[in-house]
Amino acid sequence: MGIDIQKSIIIDVSALTQQEVFNLISKEAVSNGYADNATLLLKALNEREAEGTTGMMDGFAIPHAKSKTIKKPAMVIFKLTEGVEWNSMDGKKIEFVISLMIPEKEKGTTHLQLLSKVARLLMKNDVKQLLKNANSASEIDSIFTRYITK
Repeated sequence: MGIDIQKSIIIDVSALTQQEVFNLISKEAVSNGYADNATLLLKALNEREAEGTTGMMDGFAIPHAKSKTIKKPAMVIFKLTEGVEWNSMDGKKIEFVISLMIPEKEKGTTHLQLLSKVARLLMKNDVKQLLKNANSASEIDSIFTRYITK
């Protein structure tokens, strides 16, 4: 069963801190109509991060938020120009950010399905390498379409 999710993918994102990444995610989500309020989305991302790091292994992070400001399930995906300190599980800097945004009313269904699919995807070394080597948003989109939304 597929998940209908909007995606915004940007490569060569320049950010120096995790907070700067969260600000960029929030602005991108609002500009694409995924959320109504960047400040509320930023607050939701920070609240979730305070519960425990979303920095996974091998340079990947999955920051996620559930909020009433989020209008539809969406992903904002950034390939960063250089690594950002994130308190990741393996201590490595984050270079690839897969942010999940879920409307409050879908927090127990879509949220868990999507987070589970992304986490399983990042356990596959071949897929992680494909994502790291991708040079365009369309390449990244095709990888996510193949492994996540279908």
